[in-house]
Amino acid sequence: MKKVTGIGGIFFKTKDPKKMKDWYNKNLGLVTNEYGSVFEFRSSDEPKKKGYSVWSPFNDNTNYFEPSEKEFMINYRVENIEKLVIELRNAGVTICDEIETFEYGKFIHILDPEKNKIELWEPVDQVFTDMYEGKTTK
Repeated sequence: MKKVTGIGGIFFKTKDPKKMKDWYNKNLGLVTNEYGSVFEFRSSDEPKKKGYSVWSPFNDNTNYFEPSEKEFMINYRVENIEKLVIELRNAGVTICDEIETFEYGKFIHILDPEKNKIELWEPVDQVFTDMYEGKTTK
């Protein structure tokens, strides 16, 4: 069973998320939206299939990264999130919450040994294709 299949997103704290998004747009060419930027890529196993990763600055007073005290959080794309959570629990990994399901995928948060909060995401890429067609960073 595949576990992590790629990076799903990079999230970090900043004093002014809008200013940060504008800077990255102007200076590095990121196509930005209200959340940050959506990066489009192609699957190496299925080149016609699009995948997405998200870059998102969060306000520095967010509690979304808790219980981690770090200024960042990494999101990993995964397959079979339900089976993966069972394996992680059995391995003694700290599971922070329950699987949440949205139209764009399923999510759960875990902690690594240094208390970095990690977001696991089983994506539904078609939703991003429908929402952001022509509005992604490539």
